[in-house]
Amino acid sequence: MRASFMYLMRCLPAVSNTRFGHVVIIGVGLIGGSLARALKEQGAVERITGVARSSQTLNKALQLGVVDAVEANAATAVRDADMIVLATPVATIRTLLENMLDAIPAHCIVTDAGSVKGSVVDAARAVLGDRVGQFIPGHPIAGTEESGVEASFPSLYQNRRVILTPLPENRSEDVQQVRDLWEICGATVVEMPVTEHDAILAATSHLPHLLAFALVDFLSARDNQNEIFANSAGGFRDFTRIAASNPVMWRDICLANREQLIPLLGDVQAQLAGYAALLEQGDGEALEQAFKRAKAARDELPGIVASGLADTQADDGKDVEE
Repeated sequence: MRASFMYLMRCLPAVSNTRFGHVVIIGVGLIGGSLARALKEQGAVERITGVARSSQTLNKALQLGVVDAVEANAATAVRDADMIVLATPVATIRTLLENMLDAIPAHCIVTDAGSVKGSVVDAARAVLGDRVGQFIPGHPIAGTEESGVEASFPSLYQNRRVILTPLPENRSEDVQQVRDLWEICGATVVEMPVTEHDAILAATSHLPHLLAFALVDFLSARDNQNEIFANSAGGFRDFTRIAASNPVMWRDICLANREQLIPLLGDVQAQLAGYAALLEQGDGEALEQAFKRAKAARDELPGIVASGLADTQADDGKDVEE
């Protein structure tokens, strides 16, 4: 019995007893709001201040008890912060850092939830300079197609993966603080280099979103679009589900990670051209073999997904700011 208990304890994630002081979450939509709810549910934070552009969002966040206080001005909100989480679109992060720079306390840790890390790190280096060690890039692989603080819920990060891409300038104890932040919310945290993160996410998240948008855009422009959509089946809905995600946010993500996306698009175009050639040749055997390879790879995904602590909803189709 004792051996079984010790084995169970070894399997549980190593969450420290860290209690966070004042956490400022900039962008209290689905991602920021869910983080706030999870931290409050775990009693892991003294107080949370939410920052957003919309007074309606701020009022709703207060009304729902997602945060303890709200502030429209980020610089005002962070003056006594112990940790700042930037849960806003990647294109906004540089401006936010510029606006907050003089107000960020020297002891404060800054992290983010952006889907692209290269452009975010470049922005942080440009703005923070020799203080860039305070910035620890992060990315929770979680989301739904719903948006806004009303859609937030405390269990969003349970059994989900969060990727940290620490910088050489980061202190190990600060990285651990950010790791604790997410582990307290139920996530499993992994670390990888910035370039590896962006290459992987380009293939597994950004490219699928772009293809889904492209297919719906293509079909909606056809003369018989009403008949096409009226007669669409489950496969079409499954494939295009993520095209319901926030267009502005995905515009920014695709532009920010275009160096990784453009070569992938070229590869996909070549793949489709190869399929077209097989159809023109009537080469059913080669087409079947291609489909079999794809099916075999897809059949392996359940094990891969389980080990990665993700699922069909963890597609990063998330709203990160209101």
